[in-house]
Amino acid sequence: MTATTSGSTGTTRSATPRPRPAADTWSSRSSAPVLDVVVPVYNEELDLEPCVRRLHAHVATFPFRTRITIADNASTDTTPQVAAALAAELPDVRHERLEAKGRGRALKHVWGASDAQVLAYMDVDLSTDLAALLPLVAGLLSGHSDVAIGSRLAKGSHVVRGAKREFISRCYNLILHGTLRVGFTDAQCGFKAIRADVAAQILPLVEDTGWFFDTEVLVLAERSGLRIQEIPVDWVDDPDSRVDIVATALADLRGIRRLAGAIATGKLPLKQIRASLGRGPQPSQVAGVPTSLAGQLTRFVGVGITSTLAYAVLYLLFQELTSAQLANFLALLVTAVGNTALNRRLTFGVRGPEGAARHQAQGFFVFLLGWGITSGSLWALHTANPAAHQGVELAVLTVANLAATVVRFLLLRTWVFASRRHHQPGAEPAAVEQA
Repeated sequence: MTATTSGSTGTTRSATPRPRPAADTWSSRSSAPVLDVVVPVYNEELDLEPCVRRLHAHVATFPFRTRITIADNASTDTTPQVAAALAAELPDVRHERLEAKGRGRALKHVWGASDAQVLAYMDVDLSTDLAALLPLVAGLLSGHSDVAIGSRLAKGSHVVRGAKREFISRCYNLILHGTLRVGFTDAQCGFKAIRADVAAQILPLVEDTGWFFDTEVLVLAERSGLRIQEIPVDWVDDPDSRVDIVATALADLRGIRRLAGAIATGKLPLKQIRASLGRGPQPSQVAGVPTSLAGQLTRFVGVGITSTLAYAVLYLLFQELTSAQLANFLALLVTAVGNTALNRRLTFGVRGPEGAARHQAQGFFVFLLGWGITSGSLWALHTANPAAHQGVELAVLTVANLAATVVRFLLLRTWVFASRRHHQPGAEPAAVEQA
């Protein structure tokens, strides 16, 4: 049985998966547009008209038909009248009115009713340079990608915003990496696109109706083994943003907790989505661990901090029983075994017993290098000051241990777990178990 969703214009779209669009349909001028760009708005009577006119002029240069849909979610000012006037005047502009607030609710409703091949959205303030719109959808039209996002943190992006928003954005993405183990860099940039057949599979699973909607779509797509393409963007912060940062942050944290629970309990049919769309799992998606340098470094730092604290405690305990050099060796040995095991599982996404002994052996060699660095620093301290206090010893060894940790990361990434990092998408890695 096929479910359909009706929009205010009377168009319907089947909820069954669509085939990926072929290249020869790009310039089609049939009744259905190739791209539907949604602009969700709430009380934007001043910004709406210049935004839509500028966007309309831009998409007119595209080699395929593009529709602009203004999704008004319960505005109480004159936004509905402005939207209706624009829809009446400009071709391929339409207006949808929802009587309940929520950006996610508006996007889910309009995307679910659209008959376009590719669905996109952007914020009404046009903080993102429109030059990135065509690159955003190009990979989706070719079938190369399933979801595309504008990223303010990708290499090549240019961002102008205040320190407060920059700090909050980066903290949010760090939380996502640490909790849901995502591989994408920027969850909340208001500039995204998705293929219609992918949206038909993902949207019914999305529960959030607010700002966490974006993150939920991306996490479900990534966990389903779908391909997310990141486009660097030029982005300028809107100083007149109406977003309640505290309320949004709390809602996002609740969303993360809910989504993590659903994934952990296996409630979501992620394998079925992957199979129905014909995408093989990429290694980072199979294990839920990013393969990018930034993602791995974030995880490694967390493991390293834990290991360093454990090392300090063990050193103080062993130093009560033996010499400083032996205490250093024993503390490093114990923490090295645990550090290798944690990085194997958390940082580089390797699970199961296969290769564990080899990884520990290679990790032991890396440990010996770290021991050489820390022992050398301890020898240098005692040479310079034979009566150095225990606290000074600990401080020197802690700094040396941090330096050894940097060396350790480089060797783990480029040698011990290099095969994990260079595994080709689509193949099932022998040493990686599906999450």
